Amino acid sequence: MSSKKKKKAALYEKLRAATNSNAMNKTSIIVDASKYIGELKKKVDRLNHEIGTSSTPQNSLSAVRQVTVETLEKGFLINVFSGKNCPGLLVSILEAFDELGLDVLDARVSCEDNFLLEAIGGDQNQGHDAQVVKQAVLQAIHNWNGGR
Repeated sequence: MSSKKKKKAALYEKLRAATNSNAMNKTSIIVDASKYIGELKKKVDRLNHEIGTSSTPQNSLSAVRQVTVETLEKGFLINVFSGKNCPGLLVSILEAFDELGLDVLDARVSCEDNFLLEAIGGDQNQGHDAQVVKQAVLQAIHNWNGGR
């Protein structure tokens, strides 16, 4: 048997062993492997769903490592940082700003490998304090994570 054929045979044998297949021909081994991959995908989806539904408010906030709000002359400096990417979080936080009547005057956002938001929000109502703004941002984070 040639070296190439030996390598192919060894590969199919490894695939057969990894997928617990009893098949002897290549096509059946590949079909069994495809079924096995489908089963693994279902397990991953089920586990992801279980993780998502078991989130508590404490766990929801654990994804975001830091939220700070500082009072400025006519508004607030808001910083939100997470060590991981958080798709959709920016929208949730901006909706919270809108509900508070904060205009985003300036912002810097990074959403690639981690999540970083540094925003200056102008207070239209001139009545909020930093703690109210921080609580609104934390609630937005909780709502964002709870809906995932």
